[in-house]
Amino acid sequence: MTKQKFKARLRSEWILENADGVELPMGDVLRLLGAIERLGHLAGASKECQFSYRHAWGLLRNAEKQFDAALLETSRRKGTKLTEFAQRLLWANRRLDARLTPTLESMASELEEELGRLYAQPLDRLRFQASHGFAIEGLMRFANENDGLPLELRYRTAIEALASLERGDCDLAGFQVPVGEFEVAAMRRYGQWLSPSRHRLIFLSTRRTGLFVEKGNPKNITGMADLLRPDVRFVNRQMGSSTRFLATLLLGQLGVNTNAVLGFETTELTHMAVAAHVASGMADTGLGVETAASRCGLEFIPLAQERYFIAVEQEALNKAPMQQLMNVIGGSAYSQFMEDLVGYDPRGLGQIMTLEQAFGQAADMLWR
Repeated sequence: MTKQKFKARLRSEWILENADGVELPMGDVLRLLGAIERLGHLAGASKECQFSYRHAWGLLRNAEKQFDAALLETSRRKGTKLTEFAQRLLWANRRLDARLTPTLESMASELEEELGRLYAQPLDRLRFQASHGFAIEGLMRFANENDGLPLELRYRTAIEALASLERGDCDLAGFQVPVGEFEVAAMRRYGQWLSPSRHRLIFLSTRRTGLFVEKGNPKNITGMADLLRPDVRFVNRQMGSSTRFLATLLLGQLGVNTNAVLGFETTELTHMAVAAHVASGMADTGLGVETAASRCGLEFIPLAQERYFIAVEQEALNKAPMQQLMNVIGGSAYSQFMEDLVGYDPRGLGQIMTLEQAFGQAADMLWR
């Protein structure tokens, strides 16, 4: 196999321009603010960001001048903390990163593919489509560290990914299915693109999904029924996403019309973007995986468990690139990553299953 020559990386960065045309690059400022938030003092933040204290101080003072607003509050007893204005800047940046990450990662994968075409011997790439999630994000990282494993990623909804697999437009398709009473409804949604004779499933994990709320749960939200309250603002996932479908199922179980939910049509593209939306005060709650709540300092109300699978053509399992990927999935580094991932249970990680083995009676109903 031809060795991959490049790994493309795309990153987002703010550049603000004032009325006089003066530009303020925000990348270093936001890194400093994030470090101060974690460490509680400028000296440690400067060291972490590899800036001199004087340079860090100058960056922040210039930013305060441009914004005409203080970014830091300093006291002898409590050290240095961010003002509310600075905290809002950080959350705006986190929402931006959470929204753009899937797009940038997909574009980076496309760029790698274009670069590969410039060479005489094209790479034998594995084409992977899946919705953005923490298990997939980690898998891509460990796969990229595996020399000679070119993995091309496109972030798509589960339906889009499975439809692409069925057409032969990708080699791997990620999707998740709720455990329990909603399993049959979910598999009716996905089953039309899966064949018991053609496809096999690679199991990644079981994950906890529920509502995100601010620390202390100020609105006293306990479940989906609270979304009917006029004082509760909800933030949803995009059309076609599995999490949005789960929200519809959970509300339908209560006999609730989604039109009655304030914010049901307000959408974000990732679990982290939903969590950042709630953490920044733009919504009171949103549905997503526990990992995102933990990373954004939110409380989590568990509502469902979901199993995450990667669908693949049975014939592809014996090909060399797929074997390399299976080695990554079964390797100690990725296994430890999944063990440490809040809200994920990786028992059975890497198990290859038939549709019947994965879904039992549901499979009999759908494909008999």
